[in-house]
Amino acid sequence: MEGQPTAEVIEQIRDIPLYRAALAKGHFPVLEKPEIARGFPDNWMTPRLAAALESGEAEFVLSTGTNYARMQLIRPPYFLLHSYYRLWSEHPDLAATWAAGCRRVSLTTVLATEHVARVNAARRGAPPDPVPTLDERRLDDRTCYVNLRLDPALWSRDDVVRMLDEIRLAQEAHPEGWYLLDCSGYHLAHLVRKVGDWGLWDDFPPPAGIVHAYEYTPVNVRRFLHQHFACPVIDLFGSTELGYLYSSDRRGNYRPHLDKMSVELHPVAPDSTLYHLVVTSVRNPYMPLVRYRSGDCVRTTDGTPAPERIAQFCGREKELLDTRHGPVAQGDLDRCVGEATPHVFVHQLRLVGGTDARLAYTTFHGAPLGPAETTALERSVAELTGRRCRLDHRPHIPIGRSGKYSWLARGEA
Repeated sequence: MEGQPTAEVIEQIRDIPLYRAALAKGHFPVLEKPEIARGFPDNWMTPRLAAALESGEAEFVLSTGTNYARMQLIRPPYFLLHSYYRLWSEHPDLAATWAAGCRRVSLTTVLATEHVARVNAARRGAPPDPVPTLDERRLDDRTCYVNLRLDPALWSRDDVVRMLDEIRLAQEAHPEGWYLLDCSGYHLAHLVRKVGDWGLWDDFPPPAGIVHAYEYTPVNVRRFLHQHFACPVIDLFGSTELGYLYSSDRRGNYRPHLDKMSVELHPVAPDSTLYHLVVTSVRNPYMPLVRYRSGDCVRTTDGTPAPERIAQFCGREKELLDTRHGPVAQGDLDRCVGEATPHVFVHQLRLVGGTDARLAYTTFHGAPLGPAETTALERSVAELTGRRCRLDHRPHIPIGRSGKYSWLARGEA
């Protein structure tokens, strides 16, 4: 049967209480997030897992929810990091930097930085410092985290100078001056803007490679990064519970990394060419997921549900906008913006009543769009959403509490 687990997968999940009913029926339905949480952790408990938790080979963690509830998980320590390192070591555009032992500087949400500081403080048996030092922000001997502020648009000159100093330490630690910059695309774009505004380019050592992950990176942000860096700029797609599944090459084409995994694409609505991911994975031996709906949406090169033809990871299923033409994803609006103008940086669509929308936006150069681009983008968004659209230029759009941007809002600002 299409999508059903193989005999090898079934053998690995046979003792897990969550799957008893499916095993008895011989059919595995799509696994939703609430089912994972219902009865947790007893619904996952086996003698093997109990022993692993006792020995420290497995641990409890929380998923990194953005605009949805965080989910409790069980996994091996450093599960996501090891998934990242394996992908880095095998990626055609990055493998040389891995083999050469270069360090990784992570420029992403302050929540990620705080997590690393908490882990290190727990090892020391002490409370985390409110302003952790660089040593307290080292995940291991190759990776450190540098952001200490929630909203990167509000970084001060002192913030930027400190981060550049810490980046330079990673660069100087390598005989060839190589380091990998691991980032949220938005955070790096904010850093580039501020480095330019304050004339600090001489203090920003060029990375040997850039990987953006953590959240959706818009077309214009990718374009902006490519304009400012000559190295490979790679997109990673994954999640806390699954690890990394796909990566782009330097030209933006995606390749799978599906070790111990398989992927199905299901339409989000009848006859839709927008699909959501259903993943079977035994990569995490303590919490194997069978036909798990990840909540992520994709489009393919030809509109067919072929996982090898994924062309765009386009946001979260919970954040789809229903229109008379069918569901619209974050990536659909982003594509619309990117085709109209390269100047929009952060944008957020706010629904007003049942018929109107307002597209709040900032630009890379700080000035509003001109009349022609404004008219064209308003028309394009209206065609996409079926709503009258008005553009609303702003000097600043605040980031969310998670340290990530929300593309869709409802009601008056």
